[in-house]
Amino acid sequence: MANSSGGIVALIGRILLSSVFIIAGINKIRGFSGEEAFVASKHLPLPVVALSIAMIIELVGGLAILVGLYTRFAAWIVFLYMIPITFLFHNFWTLQGAERMDMMLHFEKNAAIAGGLLILAALGPGACSIDGARAPESA
Repeated sequence: MANSSGGIVALIGRILLSSVFIIAGINKIRGFSGEEAFVASKHLPLPVVALSIAMIIELVGGLAILVGLYTRFAAWIVFLYMIPITFLFHNFWTLQGAERMDMMLHFEKNAAIAGGLLILAALGPGACSIDGARAPESA
């Protein structure tokens, strides 16, 4: 079996991984006032600025990962963004009952996504990407 990690399998992985961020960014734009109120409820300073930065990281980072453009850099940026987001917005340890379990699942999901981003940052986007097309041929 040929090394599929450099081809279509990596592309499918990037599509799945990037869709989380692209959809989240679009939803933040569509529901900006509600999202702003949610950010403000977490006592973050300048909620409009924080939300705008989140939208940019999610949309630009997600699109870069999707097409495989500056993929390793984009994966690192989105990974670093996810660290504070996960701890600020999915702090299950402060909750009880069903709400605690729900937030724990979101925390664990974010941890798994962060793992995928680290793998992408380490291994790159694969051959079916802009980065792959620009890479010099290996001997």
